[in-house]
Amino acid sequence: MSKRESITKESGTRSNSRVELVPSEAPSELLRELVAHLRQNRTQLREEWVVRITETRLLTAMTKEEIFAEATSVYDSYVEALETEAFEALQAYARNLSERIIPRGVETHEVVGIVLLLRDVLARSLFAKYQTDFKKLNRILDAYEPAANRIANTVAVGFVQERERVIRQQQEAIRELSTPVLQVRERLLILPIIGVIDPQRARQLTEQLLRGIRTNRAKVVVIDITGVAAMDVTVANHLVQTVEASRLLGATVIVTGLSPEIAQTLVTIGVDLGKMNTVGDLQGGIEQAERLLGYKVVTLAESR
Repeated sequence: MSKRESITKESGTRSNSRVELVPSEAPSELLRELVAHLRQNRTQLREEWVVRITETRLLTAMTKEEIFAEATSVYDSYVEALETEAFEALQAYARNLSERIIPRGVETHEVVGIVLLLRDVLARSLFAKYQTDFKKLNRILDAYEPAANRIANTVAVGFVQERERVIRQQQEAIRELSTPVLQVRERLLILPIIGVIDPQRARQLTEQLLRGIRTNRAKVVVIDITGVAAMDVTVANHLVQTVEASRLLGATVIVTGLSPEIAQTLVTIGVDLGKMNTVGDLQGGIEQAERLLGYKVVTLAESR
């Protein structure tokens, strides 16, 4: 036997002896064993989790029955995600859960907290199950912890995305309420603006006004900006564009309530004020709008 053959055989022998000491379970096999354990002890672990949620004072906006029902659904979705290693269904469930509980006043930290509590409850059950086999426990935890962390991250991201969507909807509703297009009489609209105008609100204002002009077939629009303390160059340019866009739809725009600061801004950016019909106050603007529409206000004595 040559020296090289001898080394090879010795190496092979040592390699084989090492293989006998290394566990053969793959991570997927360990997760299957974990899933079987979690399903077998579902009732006990779920109840322990609900108790921990109550003790930690999470989901206080929900009743005990609601907490138990949601905990059951979350537990089953959690175990299914561990089994399939597919998180799309869990993401969809997280969004659906968020839609139901965000209106109840549930906060982001509460949702993240209950998921972390579940991870802790399940980990404790693993310690109890494999307390006499630390090597097996370590292998189970090595397979479980990355999946558990990903599940917690998936639920948290889904909840945050849903909360951001709700916030955007609320902001949109507030903007619409803060820029109402009011019909005073036939063919006459008034748009009172109060507060700070940012570029996004300015765009929304223009869209609402143009939509109102077309819907009501308006001929004159009075935009009152008495409640606007200041306006930057971008928003001032947008106001001018709104006036021009309204004119293209056949409506004359009268701007009322210009403050000295806003007037100075318009002059600074080089707006041709000859193209903008301005009146000092809202009452004067409505009177001029009525004259443009052919209305005339007379006293009762004059009418007699």
